[in-house]
Amino acid sequence: MWFTASKSNWGLSLAALLLLAHPPVLAAQPQPNIVLILADDLGFSDLASYGSEIHTPSISTLAEQGLSFTNYHTGANCAPSRAMLLTGVDSHRSGVPNIPEMIPPEQSQYSHYSGTLGQNVVTVATLLQDAGYHTYMAGKWHLGQASDQLPSVRGFERTVALADSGADNWQQKPYIPIYKKANWYADGQEYQLPDDFYSSRFLIDKTIEFIDSNQGDGQPFFAYVPFQAVHIPVQAPQEYIDRYMGVYDQGWTALRTERLARAIKLGIVPAQTEMVTMASTPNWDSLEADQQAYEAKRMAVYAAMVEAMDHHIGRLVAHLKAIGQFDNTIFIVTSDNGAEAMGQQVQKSWINGLRMSLQDYSIDYETLGLKGSFNAIGPGFSSAAASPLAYYKFYLGEGGMRVPMIIAGPGIAANQQLTNAFAFVTDITPTILALTGVKPAPARYGGRLVEPLIGRSLMPLLQGTAETVYQAHESIGHELMGHGALFMGDYKIVFNRGTQGDNQWRLFDIVADPGETEDLSTKNPAQLQLMLARYQQYIEENNVLPTPEGYRFESQIILNGLHQVFREHILLVILLVLFFLPFVLLRQNQKIQK
Repeated sequence: MWFTASKSNWGLSLAALLLLAHPPVLAAQPQPNIVLILADDLGFSDLASYGSEIHTPSISTLAEQGLSFTNYHTGANCAPSRAMLLTGVDSHRSGVPNIPEMIPPEQSQYSHYSGTLGQNVVTVATLLQDAGYHTYMAGKWHLGQASDQLPSVRGFERTVALADSGADNWQQKPYIPIYKKANWYADGQEYQLPDDFYSSRFLIDKTIEFIDSNQGDGQPFFAYVPFQAVHIPVQAPQEYIDRYMGVYDQGWTALRTERLARAIKLGIVPAQTEMVTMASTPNWDSLEADQQAYEAKRMAVYAAMVEAMDHHIGRLVAHLKAIGQFDNTIFIVTSDNGAEAMGQQVQKSWINGLRMSLQDYSIDYETLGLKGSFNAIGPGFSSAAASPLAYYKFYLGEGGMRVPMIIAGPGIAANQQLTNAFAFVTDITPTILALTGVKPAPARYGGRLVEPLIGRSLMPLLQGTAETVYQAHESIGHELMGHGALFMGDYKIVFNRGTQGDNQWRLFDIVADPGETEDLSTKNPAQLQLMLARYQQYIEENNVLPTPEGYRFESQIILNGLHQVFREHILLVILLVLFFLPFVLLRQNQKIQK
């Protein structure tokens, strides 16, 4: 025993007494850095670790080091998703139920339908900054561009931010004529992009610059990197495009099938998963050879843009390793919504050529994806990007809402594992707070009443102590432009309106049937009615406004844009009509065919 009086043990006993009187102070575990990477319009199967043929080694390595979510859902378009991501509050309560460019005047007269982030919510960046974190943002903001709406006053210490819904990836240029210019801001001031700009490279360069500016001061950092990739215009360096030439020559249906097979093999979806063929998916074999070649290159540029983004993420990882910060950094990688399908199917037409030439854009095959070129994938390859899911961006089918998410880093017990537990975009902020040990905002914060978090921390999943964070009786609702969805246990009800929807409530078991191929409404009417009642409760509790009769988001962009620019420049009015008219005519034609 340590208390023996023998001479030989006296030194030991004295040391033990001193330890009891003055126990050693253990070094506190440092708070982790957080890197939140948000791709734009990235589909469910666009990453190699989710079944893609696209080379994404940097993200795949993170997946091997952490937990990949196969049943994670977000909003079906960008601004609402970003608002929920950064606040943990429903989009209708944060002021962003839709992107402002698509909100009709019948709704925009109400304060909670402004399309900009309200002062009644607190961003995760604000909470982390108040807790001693350095907070950085480089990328697309799209939550307001007034001086009191920019990220520099919403908790971010250093910023370089695109305020618009998108912009060119090669130069400071608007991608659609509703914008007079591409509105970039740095630390709250208007910003001019460098001459050698390419979006993915630039955003990582700035993130590294921000991190290095405070390196060594002992404070952790939160870096939010919302990429422009792969939002339209889809553009990439030639070296990446070359790698995918010929890869997509068999068309979108073949690609959709191949990705499903890989996703099953990886365990991303169940072995019995089936798919529907969406009405908007053209018959590949009906296209002329030159049309097939053009569409295949469009997709090659898309894949190239994904790989380029992954490459630059790899640069950030390498830099964190070089400065000794990687082992204390948690990465969250996800997408704001499903794949975009706005690209027209036919590459050449007089109206297409005219509208692009007036915007100083080319749609020539030879330069597709390069500087001065406008590119986008259409419904065909968008359905492949979402494989094996149905629908895409702007719709509440799984293809519009279910996207990849990977969380990796210190404190994440799961390693190279998958979880099929349901998770929603409002869970990200509570999870970041739990990972960093920072408390949520109280009911009154900064002298004002603020909305409480509705999301759940995903820590039990990350630590391997639970298989789900939502109980089977709990429900999560979402509404966008009159579309509706509600999740409850393994079930989902969904209502898709408009030319791509059928204006019917459907019931699916999205765990067994992620492709939403079997409507269970008649087999399980009690479940349908229960969930419809819950959805009505969601509508009432969140003050969701009705969508005007005849509303079409494509037409509303034109109307809002006309209202904005008519008095300023008649040429912009012409450009606006020319840009969106083909999309409206395409939707109308699809409606007639139905």
